[in-house]
Amino acid sequence: MKSLILVLSLLMPSMALAAGSSVPLDHANVDLSDKASLQRGAKLFMNYCFGCHSTQYQRYERVATDLGIPIPLMQEHLVVTGVKVGELMENSVEDSQAEKWFGAAPPDLTLVSRVRGADWIYTYLRGFYVDETRPFGVNNVVFPSVGMPHVLEELQGIPTKHYETRLVDGEEKQVYLGIQTDGSGEMSVDEYDRAVLDLVNFLKYSAEPIALERQRMGYWVLGFLFILLIISYFLKKEFWRDVH
Repeated sequence: MKSLILVLSLLMPSMALAAGSSVPLDHANVDLSDKASLQRGAKLFMNYCFGCHSTQYQRYERVATDLGIPIPLMQEHLVVTGVKVGELMENSVEDSQAEKWFGAAPPDLTLVSRVRGADWIYTYLRGFYVDETRPFGVNNVVFPSVGMPHVLEELQGIPTKHYETRLVDGEEKQVYLGIQTDGSGEMSVDEYDRAVLDLVNFLKYSAEPIALERQRMGYWVLGFLFILLIISYFLKKEFWRDVH
């Protein structure tokens, strides 16, 4: 009984998180082996997110090494705070100052993909829409009453919620179909989705930089265990031959 209670207590946070929004999450087909995607995602993060959000549990130099970015290029184009490339990726915004602007300090995003999941982030970044009742003029279908601006609006364009009148159970109802943009963004819909996927890919990497190495090591471990199983089987046959 105690074990059951423990398991349920561990599952409750994830269950509550999943229940936080009724909007189905789109699948983020991330690929940590795609270094070009990771590089584009890092650039997007530094240009559009890093002004408010840090990734303070990783270092510029480690990111450059893992993503195949030459250190001089990393220092010149992605280290925007003027610090050395070996330092942590912390921005210069004070929490007290950020609280005045947004009502709460923006969270660090190093581990956000482990907390929320890649699908949630992918859907969230594509879920902003115009809402003049909100302080920044936007809301989000995944995170209602969101407290941050739509920082990628210049890329996506002005997004609005799209509804269509349909007959449901004999009654005409407004059915939500998704987010539409006005076409004023720098990117097409497909290009924006690709850019968001690159950004999510980078955040997925940030949460676990050794994920690919862990997977490769796992194959070696499984191979070793398989060989050990074969050796153990023949040893067992040899030992029991004398017994019989």
